[in-house]
Amino acid sequence: MGVFENVSTYGAQVDSLYLLVLIVTGVAFFLVEGVLIYFLIRYRHREGHRAMYTHGNRRVEIVWTVIPGFMLFGLAVYQYSAWTQIKIDRPNEAEAVVLSLEAEQFEWYAAYPGSDGELGTDDDIGSPVNVIHVPVNQPVIIRLTARDVLHSFFVPVLRIKQDAIPGTTIPVWFEATQPGEYEIVCAELCGLGHYRMRAFLTVESETEFQAWLAEMAAR
Repeated sequence: MGVFENVSTYGAQVDSLYLLVLIVTGVAFFLVEGVLIYFLIRYRHREGHRAMYTHGNRRVEIVWTVIPGFMLFGLAVYQYSAWTQIKIDRPNEAEAVVLSLEAEQFEWYAAYPGSDGELGTDDDIGSPVNVIHVPVNQPVIIRLTARDVLHSFFVPVLRIKQDAIPGTTIPVWFEATQPGEYEIVCAELCGLGHYRMRAFLTVESETEFQAWLAEMAAR
């Protein structure tokens, strides 16, 4: 489902939720527009007919408030498992590839732990600007932040969109299921150069990833 292929382990859940919301809102849209058109025709101006003024109908107002309320509650219950998997039940960092990603007008800066296995130390391995590499079929945790203004880390094929906020580090995780090169864009208007703030995510085998990482460490 969708314009973009899905290469994420939880992408199917996101697509399912998106489709349900689209159906519910689509049905609601056509019902509301249908009622609007009916009233436009039914109560159009006609000679000899006097207008009737009303201050509302409490019973109708309760109905059109309660029904959407139940619909929203149902959607909240339906999406809970996906939200929990994506936002709460993140993989253990000891079992994942961990990297930092900093957004700045109008580029992305990634870094990987060096020989000490820790991020934020002198031996961190820097990646070329706007380039990220990760292994396929392994959980990846990104420590996301911004250096200047609000940005948004958006990878359509992974079904990820997370704001990058200055002064705050937000963990984002995914597990890519197919090798390839995928586009990363900024989905938050961040200045005049917003249109060119893009990077590329390379998903590759573990062997290729380790070889690339060693090459970056030797630079």
